[in-house]
Amino acid sequence: MFNMLRMDLRRLFKSRSFSIILGVTAVLLMMVTVMAYAIADPEMMDAMEAQGAEIIESDRMMSEYIQNMSQLDLMHETLGSGFLLVMTGIGMTLFVNGDFSSGFIKNICCINPRRRDYVLSKIALAGIYSGIITVLSVLLMLLLPVLIHMYPAPDSISQILRYVLWMWLPHWAFALMALALVLLTRSTTLGIILSLVAGSGLTVALVGMLGRLLRWPPLEQYFLAAAVKGVYTPESGITPIQTILACTLAWAVLYGMGSLLSMEKRDI
Repeated sequence: MFNMLRMDLRRLFKSRSFSIILGVTAVLLMMVTVMAYAIADPEMMDAMEAQGAEIIESDRMMSEYIQNMSQLDLMHETLGSGFLLVMTGIGMTLFVNGDFSSGFIKNICCINPRRRDYVLSKIALAGIYSGIITVLSVLLMLLLPVLIHMYPAPDSISQILRYVLWMWLPHWAFALMALALVLLTRSTTLGIILSLVAGSGLTVALVGMLGRLLRWPPLEQYFLAAAVKGVYTPESGITPIQTILACTLAWAVLYGMGSLLSMEKRDI
């Protein structure tokens, strides 16, 4: 298993899809940060109004809200929207599917017939993949505002490290969803679609609406997109550990077992 993991890591850092995912993530984070700076700057708002743009009271309130954000407020406003879930799910889908589309999986299983080892190595890789994206995104959100002279109120290093940890865990579980779907379908289509739909929070909204109609308990709060969104709130700070761990563990076990069954039951 560890030999497979080392091989996967070498391939990961050389893969084009991984570089593209990181590049797209960085560019989108830069765009969001610049837009936030433009809205938060009163002089920019006045200049836009002077140019004929319609600036209403809610725009002024949004500007003031951004000005008063701390580092974690600004960070989670961007990363907690499900954006990183989408990027992690799509990236993991593309990377794992490469084993099947290239036929590389046959060489792997010929050298090591124990398919369980393949799945376990990919589960570990999913943790590393999601960890890299999460850590780099947090570092960018700490650096980018300073580069454009936007200085949100600083948070302590311990708070930021806790935030990174609680954000990483549900993203790891979400990457396992992509793994399970690729092993089940042997294609990228369903994995990319569900990464976009589930990562953006659409499934949470649909389940919540259906639950209210049928008077179900609020099951949507246990979805990974809802867990990510609730990791941090400006009023109460970091969410208690039990919520994040419970959601992460439940979905990770479900997707992990699904991956093992799909790999064992389907032909290579």
